[in-house]
Amino acid sequence: MSVHEYALAPEARAQVAEKMDHLLADSYSLYLKTHNYHWNVTGPHFGSLHALFETQYTELALAVDEIAERIRALGHPAPGSYSEFAKLTGVPEASGRTTAMEMVDHLALDNETCARTAAAVFEAADAVGDQPTADLAVARQQLHEKSAWMLRSFLES
Repeated sequence: MSVHEYALAPEARAQVAEKMDHLLADSYSLYLKTHNYHWNVTGPHFGSLHALFETQYTELALAVDEIAERIRALGHPAPGSYSEFAKLTGVPEASGRTTAMEMVDHLALDNETCARTAAAVFEAADAVGDQPTADLAVARQQLHEKSAWMLRSFLES
């Protein structure tokens, strides 16, 4: 029987994994909301928003896998149910009829939430010397800030 060792101490891995759980929940919640809006957007900006939402939810679908796999690499189980995500996320659920510009506004705010969550992951990972997780967090923060900017651009007149 072999003994498996991790590069980080168990306490450090637990601290980082806990922050990553929140990033996974935020990312999955944003994926679901963006996909919902992709299906239900209407109005004069339908074509451009339908395409933008598809680009964003497709990227998020890949991101949630990467985030979950990093949690597993830290030796922790990744949350994977709606009830777990609901407890962990800062991204509010979409409900009711929403105009196209309300969708854009909601998604911009939600991407900002994800960027803040990624920044918290970076701080935790950096504090314990977890370079792979810190790198992932920087990339997620950068992407969410760019997505929020692109969405806010629709709201300018």
